[in-house]
Parts: sequence; structure tokens; C-alpha cells
Amino acid sequence: MNDLTRDSDRILSESKSLVRDNREGGRHRRAPSIGQGSAKAKRDHLMKKVRNLLIAVAVIWVGAGIAGAIFSGIGFWGVMAVVVATAIATAIFSSYPKIKTPKRADINKGNVQQMVGRTELWLEAQRPALPPPAAKIVDDMGVQLDALGLQLEGLDQNHPKAREVRSLVGEQLPEMIDSYRRIPAHLRTEQRAGATPDEQLTDSLGKISGEIDSITRQLAEGSLDDLAIKHRYLDYKFGEAAQTSPQLEDKS
Repeated sequence: MNDLTRDSDRILSESKSLVRDNREGGRHRRAPSIGQGSAKAKRDHLMKKVRNLLIAVAVIWVGAGIAGAIFSGIGFWGVMAVVVATAIATAIFSSYPKIKTPKRADINKGNVQQMVGRTELWLEAQRPALPPPAAKIVDDMGVQLDALGLQLEGLDQNHPKAREVRSLVGEQLPEMIDSYRRIPAHLRTEQRAGATPDEQLTDSLGKISGEIDSITRQLAEGSLDDLAIKHRYLDYKFGEAAQTSPQLEDKS
């Protein structure tokens, strides 16, 4: 009986560890998200797994309760079976299904804002294979893609800027990284046409990063102008202009 108790405690402890590791991103994937888009996708996936786990545990315990009512209790072994079944369900549903990295062919599907979020997830999966300077740019690019995604909200999918983003983020960026990854590792540090593939990739990612920032600024111009107009109006009405305006003379 003591051995069974120790085994049940160990199983519960391991199941709790699995849940904790999964919450932190998995035992084999603990790298932080590069942006809020990919982080949200991970949170949504985690919530689905938690929901499935809660349903499974509820079914086990309700089933045990019904069996106990029918047979006037389930006894020690019945309790142990429920504990083991709960631990197994926890282990399974905390690990599966695993979040799927978007396939290269699926990145550019759907609306352009969703495409930006999928690109973040895809970039995270590519990051370990990139040279450190390029990986650093990818990390910074996550914040840029978040800002771009906010500006794309509600934008007509046929807007010229939406098509430009789809081409830059959904096609040119992944194609460039795919081209780099097809180069054998031992050739990536050899100079060719004045630069190594590592240097060419880093330089190209820097240019794409700058273009993403430029597009975001262009899309934000309307909001910036609107804020400036409102600021000038409030400054005129309540600021220095109001303080220096002529006052009515006191005729008392």
C-alpha cells in the first residue's frame, strides 16, 4: 500500500511538472516569443489544451462518482485507478496536441493581419538555424510585426499597402530565409561575391526590417495627423492662446 501511495504521488508530481513545462512553452521549446502575435497564438493553443484536460478529468471523476453510487463505493483500488487515469489524462492533454508551426505554403493565406501573426510563429521556428546577428534582427522584427499588425486592422485587403505587406512579409521574407537554409552549413561562412551567405542574410533581413518600419509609419500617418490636429485645437482653446485672449473689462 505504501508503494502504491508513493507511485501515485510520483505520478501526480510528474503530471504537474508536465503542465508547468507546457505552460512555459514545452520541455524542448522554451525560447521566448518574438512578438505578441505569436504569443497570443501560443496562449490560445494552451487554453484549448487546458479545456480538453478539464473535460477529460471531469469525465473520469464523474464516471467514478456514478460507479461509486451504483456499487456503494469504489474502494481503494478504484480510487487508485481514478488517480492513475487522472495522471495519464494530464500527461496526454498537457503535451498534445502540440502547436503547429505554419507551413511555408500556408503563411500567405487568409487576411493580411492573420498572415503577419503566422509569419511570427514561422520565424520563431527558423530562428535557431540563423546566425546570431540575423537571429537578433528576427527578435526585433517581432515587435515591428506587432506594430504593423495593429495598423493593418480593418484595412481593405485590396489596399496597395496590404498587397505590399503580403509581398514583403508573406513572400520575400520567408523565401529569403528558405534560400539561406538550403545552403549547406559549411558553405555559409565562405565568401561569395564579396560576402558570406551569413552576411548576406543579415544584411537582407536588416533591409526588410527597415521596410516594415517604413510601411508601419506610412499606415500610421493618418492617426498621427489626426492627433496633431486635435493637439493644436486643444492648445488653442485651453493653452496659451486662451490665456492671452482679451478679457472683458470690469465696469463696476
